[in-house]
Amino acid sequence: MSPSLPPRSGSLAWRPFASMAGWRRKDFGADAIAGITLVAIAVPEQMATARLGSFGPQIGFLAIIAGAIGFAAFGSNRSISVGADSTITPIFAGGLALLGAAGSQQFAGAAQMLALMVGALLVVAGLFRLGFVADLLSIPVTTGFLAGISIHILVSQAPALLGVDQPAGPFLTKVAALLDNLGDANPFTLAIGFGVLAIIILAERISPRIPGALIGLGGVTFLVAVFALERHGVSTLGAVAGAVPVLSLPKISPGEITPLVALAILVTVVVMVQTAATTRAFPSSPDRSPDVNRDFVGVGAANVLAGLAGVFPLNASPPRTAVVVETGGVSQLSSLICAAVVLALSAVGVGLLTHVPHAGLAGVLLFVARRIVRIATVVDVWRRSLAEFMLIVVTMLAILILPIEQGVAVGIVLSILQGVWTTTRAHIVEFERIPGSTIWWPHSDSTAGERVPGVVVMALQAPLSFLNAYEFQAGVLALAATRKPEMRLVVIEANSIVEIDYTAGKILGALVVQLRKQGVDVAFARLESLRAQQSFRRLGLEKLVGADHLFHSVEEAVETLAERLRS
Repeated sequence: MSPSLPPRSGSLAWRPFASMAGWRRKDFGADAIAGITLVAIAVPEQMATARLGSFGPQIGFLAIIAGAIGFAAFGSNRSISVGADSTITPIFAGGLALLGAAGSQQFAGAAQMLALMVGALLVVAGLFRLGFVADLLSIPVTTGFLAGISIHILVSQAPALLGVDQPAGPFLTKVAALLDNLGDANPFTLAIGFGVLAIIILAERISPRIPGALIGLGGVTFLVAVFALERHGVSTLGAVAGAVPVLSLPKISPGEITPLVALAILVTVVVMVQTAATTRAFPSSPDRSPDVNRDFVGVGAANVLAGLAGVFPLNASPPRTAVVVETGGVSQLSSLICAAVVLALSAVGVGLLTHVPHAGLAGVLLFVARRIVRIATVVDVWRRSLAEFMLIVVTMLAILILPIEQGVAVGIVLSILQGVWTTTRAHIVEFERIPGSTIWWPHSDSTAGERVPGVVVMALQAPLSFLNAYEFQAGVLALAATRKPEMRLVVIEANSIVEIDYTAGKILGALVVQLRKQGVDVAFARLESLRAQQSFRRLGLEKLVGADHLFHSVEEAVETLAERLRS
């Protein structure tokens, strides 16, 4: 377990390389071990992910280098690993293909510009503390999204496993073509792909520290070279050009930037969701809350550097971050050591990649696809909420059937609609006093509560906004109508009303006036939210209701105002 770094002050938190704060010379050994282990995990994964996006393996190397430097300089979390990521690569790969053929100048320029745009959006999100955007995707929608991405990865890698040509067309057309080609499968490529997958799974079960991907990919590369399996239809990387980071602006025309805007926003939202989840899952210190917004800036800086270095958008990686944590990494020095080793390999060691089989890289991606799909969550949601299970299914189908970037947009909209639907479903709840106490509790058939004659206590257990204000008004009036003519006092238990917007404030004010014209007094109890209190003052509700009609508890309101009514 890595030691806890000391808490940072607000000014220190925004200094460059704040993720290295508290680092000591004796920590170098732990960071070196974590960094070398990360190399073994990251090299095959970055090569495979680059291929998933139709880029050369050397671009994957540049991705992990840019990710490490950018995040170490401007991020907060000391363990997060940033680089090429299989979650976002399928999303932007299709969009980039519309702007140019893979390997063309248009394709490369669009990828660079997309990385710059995503980086800029992330930096803005961090500086303006927009971390709440990462919570826009609910667990069911995120689960469906990842399931769809996983299936896309499987279908994209199936040709390499089968040893057949990559089919063209939409998703369903590709699936049909692959099914027709099953009889032409190459036994050598199948053995290579599934052999690498089996080695990775076995290594992970023994210990996460074992670089199964490197062992598997290195083993099959050796076999391909020794037995000249290219003659048996095994496709390999062939000659790979060396690459070192050279910063430059993307070569892209202004007209080609506009189509990237919507794609950049979608990719940014997904990166924010995954970065926030990674930051929260692997906090730097148990004594300090994760700084999600600062980590957005770090990942944004990594993307900007990636764009200038000729790379595509990057993301925080939960699996690689877990490797750093499990191997005892203390700071971002572990990622920087990994970047230095990868830089050396990219500059002088690419000759070792000549015989790397595409089927072996496909095996690595099959493992990634297997890992990102959340079967346990799917089953749990199925058991607990059929409606939310349908969200998983619909999101997954949208990702598969529609162009993938449109499917992601559908998932985001579904998640927002789910939140809206949950808010609008909030109904009026009547409270009763538990006998022999001063506690007022929602009415329940299992608990015999008591009421005070002429008094109705009710609550809306949700924020009060334009989404539910009219429903709230109708619910209060309907309940009041059932208690006439004896009802003289309505006490609104407002503990759950954490916010009141302008529309809700106007409707609430009209409701108070309407009830009082009918001879029914209105009071509020337990308006605890500071935002709701500010809204009461700002919208004129405090003056309308009266300061003497705002109480700290329901019992206080009932005792005070019921006594006034009786007198």
